[in-house]
This record gives sequence, C-alpha cells and structure tokens, in this order.
Amino acid sequence: MLKKVLIANRGEIAVRVARACRELGIGVVAVYSTADRDSEVVRLADDAVHVGPPPARGSYLYIPALIEAARRTGADAVHPGYGFLSEDPDFAEVCEANGLVFVGPPAGVMARLGDKTAARALMADAGLPLLPGSRSPLAGVEQARALADDIGYPVIVKAAMGGGGRGMAVVTDPADFTRSYLETVASGQTLFGDGRVYVERYLESARHVEVQVFADAHGGAVHLGERDCSVQRRHQKLVEETPAPGVPRPVVERMGEEAVRGLRAAGYVRAATVEFLTGPDGAHYFMEVNSRIQVEHPVTEMAYGVDLVREQLLAAAGEPLSAELAAARPRGAVIECRVNAEDPERGFAPAPGTLEEFTPPGGPFVRVDTHARAGMRIPAAYDSLLAKVVVWAPDRTQALARAVRALEEFRVAGAGVRTAIPFLLRVLRDPDFRAGRHDTGLVARL
Repeated sequence: MLKKVLIANRGEIAVRVARACRELGIGVVAVYSTADRDSEVVRLADDAVHVGPPPARGSYLYIPALIEAARRTGADAVHPGYGFLSEDPDFAEVCEANGLVFVGPPAGVMARLGDKTAARALMADAGLPLLPGSRSPLAGVEQARALADDIGYPVIVKAAMGGGGRGMAVVTDPADFTRSYLETVASGQTLFGDGRVYVERYLESARHVEVQVFADAHGGAVHLGERDCSVQRRHQKLVEETPAPGVPRPVVERMGEEAVRGLRAAGYVRAATVEFLTGPDGAHYFMEVNSRIQVEHPVTEMAYGVDLVREQLLAAAGEPLSAELAAARPRGAVIECRVNAEDPERGFAPAPGTLEEFTPPGGPFVRVDTHARAGMRIPAAYDSLLAKVVVWAPDRTQALARAVRALEEFRVAGAGVRTAIPFLLRVLRDPDFRAGRHDTGLVARL
C-alpha cells in the first residue's frame, strides 16, 4: 500500500482525493499557492507545502516545486487530480524518475493518447469508428483546406494536443477556413506548446457520450457504463448524467466494448474515459481519451456504488481490480450539475469574489462535492468550479425532480459572486432536455 500521497492539485478534487486517502490509511500532502493558503485540503492534510504565487505556472504547474514538496514530506506517490498536470507525460516521467508512483497511466501511454492524431490512429487500428478526417497532423493550410473540401463542411479544426474544450474551431463556410486554421495553430502553440492541428467532419446535432473504463496492471479491464455530457458551454460540460437518455442501449453497449478494446490496445492502466459522439442517425464515433479521473466521476460512483479514486490508489499500489469493481452493476439514474462561479448572462464570464453565504443542499441521495465555505475568497486565477451537485433516484423523472429541488435549495451569495444555478435550472426544466431530445447545441439555443 502507498504510504503518503502528494495531491498535485487544488479545489474540490484535492479534497476528494484527500478523503479517499484518509479512508485507506494513507498520509496526505497538500500543496497550495499563496491564494489557497486557507483552503480546505490544507486543513485535511498531514503536511501542507507552499509551492508558489497564485498564477498556476508558478505553483500548481511548477514541477520542481511539486517534486521538492514530495521529497521534503516523504511522499511516495503523487495524485494529479484533473486539469493542471494530470495529462502531462513529462510530469509523469519526472515523478517516476524521482521514485514517486504517479497515480495515472505510464508516461509513454499518456503521451500517445494525449496526441489526438496518434490516438485516432491507434483507435482506428483497434476497430473503433472515426469521423472522416486526418489521421496525422496536417502539413499546412493548403493540405488542410483540401482535406476539408474533400470531407465536406462543416468541419472542425483541432489542436493535436488540445483538451478541456480549448484549441478547436468549427468552420461552416469555406471562406473562413484559412483564418480558423491559423487561429487554431496559434492557440495550440500558445496553450499547449504544440501548433500541430488536424481536421475532421463536424457532427451537427450530436450527443456527447463518454465511457468510464478502469484497467489494472494484471490484464483486468472493465467499463462502468456511460455518461451523457451533451449539455456544454464552449465545449465544457455543465450537466452530466447516466443512463444517457435517448441513446439506444445496443449503441451504449458497443461503446463500452470498444472503449475497453481500445484502451487494451494502448496498454492503458488505471482510470480513463473514452469519449464518443453520436449522431441523429444513431451512428457513433470515437473522439478522444481522457487519461485521468474526470470531473464527473461521481456520476458513475453513485450509479455503480464504487469509489473510483480509491480504486485508482489501489491500482497504483499494484493491486488487481477489486471484486466490488468487477461485479458492479448500475442502478437508477444519476444527474450531476456543475455549480460554477460565473455569470451566464455575460457569456459565462468568471464571477469571483468573497463568499458571504454558502449553504449546500441536503436530503436523501444528494451528494455535494465542494471545497468552498462561507468567508472564502474565490480566486480569479483558477477554474470557476465551486461545487458539484449529484443526485440519484430510481428513474430519470425522479432524478430531475431531485436535482431541481437541490439547486433551488443551494444558497450562494457574496459581493461580485454569480453562479450558474439559475441557468442550470433552465436546462433541467427545458422540454427538449426533459424528453432526452437535447444535443450539444442546447446551451447556445437557450
């Protein structure tokens, strides 16, 4: 078993990992920037190390400070959470070189899957369906435009190393292609240090469905069903649920089988999510692999009655898949809503400030994952996620009613603070969403 884990992250995921470590009897090392000195994970940790100023590049992204913090506190493992360095193969490699267990896939596997073109080629070879497009980075705008003309518009231009909804542009008019291509090259270089791009067909009226997979180092691998993530703003998720409403079960089952097959072909171990798009005709297509725990992992945990972070830690210690995980079967319906500190009336612009009131909802089968509390200052330097409200019910109708009730109960107030709660309630009450007829364009239409 691991003895002490350094959590290379902040916010609610840092708290979530700390609690899983506590239940396994594993020591906890928190790291914090100056802005997070009084954060909840610092209170929960055995050791807490200041790693730099608020800008992430000087703290949560500064690898030497993180490695030194692990060395000073005697940590033998690092959990990266999600975001920040969680999908950075260089960080995984540095951890391994310093004798630290990285709670994620091997660096080489992560590098292959992090390159979206390499991942597309690998999954195509494993028999997963792809949208028409390039299987390798494009040599220049002329080659890219010729491919787009051949595929047919609309197309989407994507950064090869992109992620988190960034580094992509949808092109509906051929006259806009060159500008969109050059902008994506520039954003890929700026955001990810890599200007390579690829082009694929843009699927309109699509549903975004992902499959949770878990694999160990002993050849065991299981999928734990699907999560519908179609409610998005700027390609970033707001509402997630399982089962995916309106998606035929045979399609979901094929996605699960393909997700396991693809990750086995990649030599993957530990938690991962394989993302698909489904079209109005029922066809589905591989999109990408997320080589980490997802923000929305509680959806699967609530449906299957498993602790995915606990399983990550056990797998990192060399344990095979637990009997509970291998035998887990879903029950009921689960909906997760992300409560972000942002203003939907201003294009979801961040709305940081000091929380004067923060009273999460309660009641049966309501889970709230959060790091926030009254009196806390929401830093402007980081992601705007305040809390995740996750509800379970025997069926989707009851889950929708419970989610609405929970969001109506949530009390958040403070100078300058706005949240997405009013908009989330609009989504949950929307006739198309309630009927399972929604797609990735729902937020824009609302």
